[in-house]
Amino acid sequence: MGPLAQTAEHRRAAKAINFGIIYGLSPFGLAQQLGIDQKEAAKFIAAYFARYPAVRQYLDNCLEEVRRTGFTTTLLGRRRPIPEITSPVANLRGLAERTALNTPLQGTAADLIKLAMIAIHHQLAAQNFRTRMILQVHDELLFEAPPDELDRLRPLVRAAMEQVHTLLVPLVVDLKAGPNWRDMK
Repeated sequence: MGPLAQTAEHRRAAKAINFGIIYGLSPFGLAQQLGIDQKEAAKFIAAYFARYPAVRQYLDNCLEEVRRTGFTTTLLGRRRPIPEITSPVANLRGLAERTALNTPLQGTAADLIKLAMIAIHHQLAAQNFRTRMILQVHDELLFEAPPDELDRLRPLVRAAMEQVHTLLVPLVVDLKAGPNWRDMK
């Protein structure tokens, strides 16, 4: 395996570990995703929480709050009821727990992208762009833009997305352009 393939594989594994652990992935699930032994997956999870104990505390606090209130919220205050959080049925309770952990993160990301989209839409109109925002996929926005507008469009989109809300960590945007969605650089 060359350096690029190794890097891509390491990134895939790191992403599976980070997102999986945060959303309650078990050693069995992580082992299946990475094609490794369950004991090795359990070691990855234990090492992750040993290195980032505040993540474990955050997750525990989220679950405790949802068990107490019956709902979870996004950073901007959108509520999601989770009545199954106290279900005696283990499968329902497990799904509810994963939902309780996922919603504040993914729901907040959804809130932020929508606010950025509104800001960008208004700025495009106010500045007489011919560019059109045509698609949103998770945390990505796709625009159809004339090449002569790209130099003005890039800083507008970057600022709108990176400054959509003040957080303790920076929001970082990766911008690409190309003749079609597949061939972006």
